[in-house]
Amino acid sequence: MTGDNKDRKTEDDGDYPGYHTYPYSYDDKEKDSDSSVPSDDKEVRVSENDTPVEDENVVAVSGETATVQTEDNTEDNASGSPAYIAPEPAVEEVKTEPQAEGRKAYTEPSREPPVIKKKSRKWQYVAIIAVLLFVIGASFAAIYQAFNGDIYSSDGKVAVIYIQGTLVTSTVPGGFGYVSSEEISDNIRRALDDEDVKAIVLRVNSGGGSSTAGEEVYSEVKKASESGVPVVVSMGSTAASAAYHLSAPADLIVANPTTMTGSIGTIWIFQNLSKYYDSEGIEYYVVKSGETKDMGYPWRGLSDEEKEYANKVVSQVYNEFIKDVAEGRDMSLSEVKALADGRIYIGSEAKELGLVDEMGNLYDSIDMAAELGGIEGEPTVVYMNKPTLSSLLFSSETGVDVTSEEFITYYEGNPYGYIS
Repeated sequence: MTGDNKDRKTEDDGDYPGYHTYPYSYDDKEKDSDSSVPSDDKEVRVSENDTPVEDENVVAVSGETATVQTEDNTEDNASGSPAYIAPEPAVEEVKTEPQAEGRKAYTEPSREPPVIKKKSRKWQYVAIIAVLLFVIGASFAAIYQAFNGDIYSSDGKVAVIYIQGTLVTSTVPGGFGYVSSEEISDNIRRALDDEDVKAIVLRVNSGGGSSTAGEEVYSEVKKASESGVPVVVSMGSTAASAAYHLSAPADLIVANPTTMTGSIGTIWIFQNLSKYYDSEGIEYYVVKSGETKDMGYPWRGLSDEEKEYANKVVSQVYNEFIKDVAEGRDMSLSEVKALADGRIYIGSEAKELGLVDEMGNLYDSIDMAAELGGIEGEPTVVYMNKPTLSSLLFSSETGVDVTSEEFITYYEGNPYGYIS
């Protein structure tokens, strides 16, 4: 090389500091890093082992791979040697999410599962609880009824037995206006079997019925009274004829002032439909072993002899009725006969005549029965056959073997009628 080369400058002298000089200083780098904003689309990284080129030789590409170009026409130095070309820096493409100026670096959101609001089951729980309460209540009611209203043991009970409807002797469907002497008698006996029962109250609402039915209950009431368990009759709206018959032996008869009672007497009814059968052309041929065997059948009337015989039967039943009332009420036969012409007496008048003892309702009767039974304090009331919805819809307490239609046909269609 000649000495002239010392003074020779390259074409870029002053602008290009030479191979030993970096294109930018550390101060400038810090200044640029503080003031520059990263690209929204790409981020260019330079390998630490490579020397970066001048800024003018680096072309930043948005969304594409960055490339580095160098001047091909760089002038040779005076000696003809090619100028130093810095090695191309390794450029690594890193895709980043765009971010706004001044926004913090992107942070991946939490991977926690979304909270799903559960549907409220409040009303389902309420419905379940309501059903459970209903089942528990129904079970308790069944148990309560099975124990005749007395779950807890007590040594001071008053048993209440209902007598409602027309009195008959057979077992009948409950709720059809009939009451069976068998059912009443059974309840009286069950009450007596309970040692804790100190008194019995018969709640009577009946216009009478079969004289025999009244007589059957009469004997059971008498036995109960004689056993030492007092019996009190509580008359409702009506307690007449056979209903008064069964009331007579009670230790105490309590009625309301307007109760219809009395009607002490006997009746036997016959029907004569022979003219109707003749008009309709209905004929009967009767084969009988005796003259009075078809007595009371509707296809003919009674003969004179049959009428006399019917009067005799009625008189006999009537005398039994009078006798029972006189014995039960502690009256003479003549006193009872004077009152026993079949008439009805209201409660207040019946008391004056000696047929009734006290005025009062059912609860007054219960209190009186408790007093007679020696119960101190509030008595425990046991309803033996209180009418219930099930008994009214299905059957009586003692069970039914016939339908209501069959029973009514048997009872009302009896050719002999019935004496009451």
